[in-house]
Amino acid sequence: MGASTTFTPRKEALAKNIEQIGYHDLDGKPGFQMAMQEVDRRYYLYVATFKHPGWHILDVTDPTKPDHLRFIPGPDLPGQGTPKIQVAGGIMVTALGGTLPRLHGTEWGDPFEQGVIIWDVKDPVNPKKLSQWDTGGMGGVHRFYYDGGRYVHLSATCKGFRNYIYRILDIADPTHPVEVGRWWWPDQWEAGYIEQKHGPDFDPEMAMLNSAVMHGPAYPKGDLAYVSYMGAGMVVLDISDITLPRLVGQLKHHPPLAGKLAGARCHTVLPLSQRDYAVVTSEGERYPVFDESITKASGAQPMNFIGMVDISDPTDPTLVSVFPYPEIPEGWPYKNFNEIPGVGAGPFGPHNIHEPHSHPALEDRNGRVYCCYFHAGLRIYDISDAYVPREIAHFIPPDPEKWLFTDRAGNNIFPGPRIATTEDIVVDNRGNIFIDTFHDGLYVLRCTV
Repeated sequence: MGASTTFTPRKEALAKNIEQIGYHDLDGKPGFQMAMQEVDRRYYLYVATFKHPGWHILDVTDPTKPDHLRFIPGPDLPGQGTPKIQVAGGIMVTALGGTLPRLHGTEWGDPFEQGVIIWDVKDPVNPKKLSQWDTGGMGGVHRFYYDGGRYVHLSATCKGFRNYIYRILDIADPTHPVEVGRWWWPDQWEAGYIEQKHGPDFDPEMAMLNSAVMHGPAYPKGDLAYVSYMGAGMVVLDISDITLPRLVGQLKHHPPLAGKLAGARCHTVLPLSQRDYAVVTSEGERYPVFDESITKASGAQPMNFIGMVDISDPTDPTLVSVFPYPEIPEGWPYKNFNEIPGVGAGPFGPHNIHEPHSHPALEDRNGRVYCCYFHAGLRIYDISDAYVPREIAHFIPPDPEKWLFTDRAGNNIFPGPRIATTEDIVVDNRGNIFIDTFHDGLYVLRCTV
């Protein structure tokens, strides 16, 4: 199997131990993070969007025939992003933030709202807006954790701080959210920051990725919160006093893992509910984000990874294993997932993993990890032995017929071939797997092992 010199879109999925049972095109509005609730024995899937501000609602009671019930528009502003969503306990939380020119075709300075909207979704098809909370700092909310309880744990910007910090909202009264706690890395506090002198080649975006910036979310487990903090790696906080989180442990895995054109140096930290381990990831990137000249100039592709961390001693978290490189299936037209004709050594690595959030409608399986691995598709791993993670299944969707991302003039904003790129995943308590893609909608799958 060698690399192709020309691109021919694949019309068929590539799969191992996975069958596709359903599909929906999301009306041409690509999805991003998803959430789910079960009401009166019916399953409702809520899908935030990547480009078109707003939220999809689908009835997936019959997973073979997803029924698109409605689309709720977000704020009608040129720079508006609505990528993240959580649903639990009859409450829906949706994030508001900005967009990026290279991903969304917007422009720097485009206006947008920032913060979160709190909704009542006891009527699952007709969300009722209860309140809106503003971060007060440019950027808005990136990711967050909500399990139906009192607190929403945010990665959010804040006036007086650099980039995203940890902020905690009390929504005991969901009509009146109140910030009750926050934590930040010392360098993020502007009043205490010593301004550095930068040379002519300084790249502020790369500097942010290499710095201590909260990607999030923070995952509470008992009195501890496990937080992905980009360049600072995995951070463990004591939140027994919710108003005053306190640092107790750290695992910094950059360098050597991740770097250069990758995404967040530490993207996700997911503590397993029934085991003293956490799944930790660095983020690759969608290959079309960078053109060939940039990727060639960057040199070798960094190692982006999924790892298992022993958290039995939260003051000393220890990386005990790294997941294998995604299996290259028969029919994949390239040498590997890193080197793609027309892109060069393009960014590559994991993205979102299935995160149960203690939600009753979602599968919480401590021996299995599900990861959307960008253009390597969905990957499923057996982690029953934390020291020897094994890939057991994969699914790479067909290549999209067209890009759904254009600039304001209608021009394609991405170089290179149109290759299927998976984004987010949820697995319901019936074993149905829902993944969305960068381009062409929602796939419903079943793992056969």
